[in-house]
Amino acid sequence: MTGDLDNAGLETKIARLAEMPPLADFADQLDEIFFTSSATQNFAGEAARSTFRERWLGRYLDHDREWFYVAVRGDRLAGYLAGAIEDPARTARFSDIDYFKVIAEETAKYPAHFHVNVAEGARSGGIGSRLIATFIADLRRAGVGGVHLVTGHNSRNIPFYLRNGFKLRKVIKGVAGDSVMLARSVLQG
Repeated sequence: MTGDLDNAGLETKIARLAEMPPLADFADQLDEIFFTSSATQNFAGEAARSTFRERWLGRYLDHDREWFYVAVRGDRLAGYLAGAIEDPARTARFSDIDYFKVIAEETAKYPAHFHVNVAEGARSGGIGSRLIATFIADLRRAGVGGVHLVTGHNSRNIPFYLRNGFKLRKVIKGVAGDSVMLARSVLQG
């Protein structure tokens, strides 16, 4: 576990979820960060909300705990990174996400992928960058050559990812709007 003082003067520690001691309301804190950070805020009902959570958070908690990182500030979660190292275009558990078929040529070069979210009161303090740096360092040690993410074409988070070494690799045309794939090499520093 690594720790630094953040912009609020509290130490924020970054650790793999699998190595963390249980927190009393850990699941509730994860859900709070997940849903407040999501671009999707309205759901047709509880079943739709649950399906959305499973797709973008639950499957990582269930299958990729070794690649799931948390930022802890005091007794609260300040953020998390949900990652996976298998190429999602070639992994059955991601077959429900259609855009992976469109970017399969790129995901072969950049197989690892992730979602990072930071709690509202902890943003702009470097926590997201620290989560990414920790994930990339572990990918490098594991010999994974590249990492990617997909976000909305006009998303406000694109400059953040560019500052963290990601480059635009592909525009993905979609019915509900375009997305972009950003990626970076892991083994080349």
